[in-house]
Amino acid sequence: MFLLKTTALLAAGFAGVQLMSAKVDSSPAPNADYAKQIETWHARRVDRLKAPDGWLSLIGLHWLKEGRNKVGSAKDNDIVLAAGPAHFGVVTLAGGKAKIALDASAKATIDGKAGKSAELLDDSHEKPTTIAAGSVSFYLIDRGGKKGLRVKDTQAEARTHFRGIDTFPIDPAWRVEAKYEAFNPPHSLEIPTVLGTVDKMVVPGKITFTRDGKSYDLLPVLEAPDAKELWFIFADRTSGKETYGAARFLYADMPKGGKVVVDFNKAYNPPCAFTGYATCPLAPPENRLDLRVTAGEKKYAGGAH
Repeated sequence: MFLLKTTALLAAGFAGVQLMSAKVDSSPAPNADYAKQIETWHARRVDRLKAPDGWLSLIGLHWLKEGRNKVGSAKDNDIVLAAGPAHFGVVTLAGGKAKIALDASAKATIDGKAGKSAELLDDSHEKPTTIAAGSVSFYLIDRGGKKGLRVKDTQAEARTHFRGIDTFPIDPAWRVEAKYEAFNPPHSLEIPTVLGTVDKMVVPGKITFTRDGKSYDLLPVLEAPDAKELWFIFADRTSGKETYGAARFLYADMPKGGKVVVDFNKAYNPPCAFTGYATCPLAPPENRLDLRVTAGEKKYAGGAH
């Protein structure tokens, strides 16, 4: 199970989207080096995905029950991890807050330092409290008030056996200049999630672009109140076939002069395309294009879905 969080998540940038992190530089106008620019952008995106603490390192997502939760890889724990010390310690959830008391046998650290106990800051904070031992670590996540442990392992099979990501051929024609219409006041959009919940996000306006003589609309959302980019969560006629079925993501610079440049060559897979332990949104009905977007990343051959 996986999801995008609600208001708290927005502040963190969808797991921090951390999530997402496929963002890099602004798109320059196409020129002789355009293909090289896209290749470089994609290589950097893949490097982030493969990083020791990237999405490919996920090995678990465990929801906490109220009260004491014994955590470790041994079978006698309340939360049994796929790897790591037999007994990490006890996480106690009470009043919406979680604290950990480490087991001395785990030889674990708290934010890289020795310690015996600590309150766990969740991922709505810039730096959630991280508990680590060897190659395994975990931190607290919050999804609409529901608390869980996101577990990572630098030696995770998904990371050590990463198969790369296929993409459509780079095509400058998929870098489109769209008309932007601002909403005053901004609208809200209901974004369904893989957990079956619905999140409301701010929609500052809409874009309209033309492809093969037909017009198409997309609604961008703001990942945080002070977002510097527009975020598109979309699906199209390739979804579930050539591309990941739930959605693909795409970022664009804020509008200038009533225009937004949208480069579908930078459309990329959400984390849940690679692991069943991520938390992602689904494309809302308003952003399901009746069009084959043959640009950007294709479905991951080694994915869990």
